[in-house]
Amino acid sequence: MKLMSYSVGRKASYGAVAGDGVVDLGKRIGAEFPDLKALIAGNGYAAARKALEGAASDHKLADVTFLPVIPNPEKIICVGLNYADHVVETAREKTEDPALFVRWPNSQAGHLQPMLVPLESTHLDYEGEIACIIGKGGRRIKEADAYNHVAGYAPYNDGSVRDLQWATTQWTTGKNFPTTGAFGPWMTTTDEVPADTVLTLITRLNGVEMQRATTRMMIHSIPRLIAFISNFTELVPGDVIVSGTPGGVGGRKKPPLWMKDGDICEIEVDKVGVLRTPIKSEK
Repeated sequence: MKLMSYSVGRKASYGAVAGDGVVDLGKRIGAEFPDLKALIAGNGYAAARKALEGAASDHKLADVTFLPVIPNPEKIICVGLNYADHVVETAREKTEDPALFVRWPNSQAGHLQPMLVPLESTHLDYEGEIACIIGKGGRRIKEADAYNHVAGYAPYNDGSVRDLQWATTQWTTGKNFPTTGAFGPWMTTTDEVPADTVLTLITRLNGVEMQRATTRMMIHSIPRLIAFISNFTELVPGDVIVSGTPGGVGGRKKPPLWMKDGDICEIEVDKVGVLRTPIKSEK
């Protein structure tokens, strides 16, 4: 299934993608599972599939406002320097353990919603990534069991305000301006993306390919990330692990290439979906 969070007017809901429409699961099973995170936590996939039987779309995708796939995660844990070519272009060294930082929920936008170049900077950079959504929580998860804890995957744009990110040795400031990242359009569940599926990640800016990599190129695999992260914090359903960007970021090009008002950035993950976001300057 492809599961998404969205709003129509002021009413937020969640649903399953059906062709060019969405079936409103909030309307059908919302009493038991009020949002997508609750559906994941309650292992409500059977209820969702039953609700979908013979159901017609409630809305056209073109008529809804896409929200971040999980609008209310407890944790968004991001991975830095997880592809060798990105390590090289940043002139850093490969680390034995994953390099981690966090994002806040309000730092991300949904599919087709604008990423904002903040007033404080003109250095907004793209970072195409694959987000892994946790389905079953746990602490000290074994790497061999890690795929059993995955609910699904989604494209992610881990946008970076580079001048502020690079101003210190810590990355929090440059990663958490409101709506400077994006998460969507939906989560493709693991019944469509089984364990060990090789995924291809592509970033395009205004239709021009900027990044391309596969999950085979990750330094720390998704199971390794889940195992490592769950050693120091308990993962819970709906947590999001953003697994790192490959080489080709705009800030390392010569001259640097920053996203600007009017640009369109796309993050494609094959077998999962395409996240498309317009870039706008904050007013």
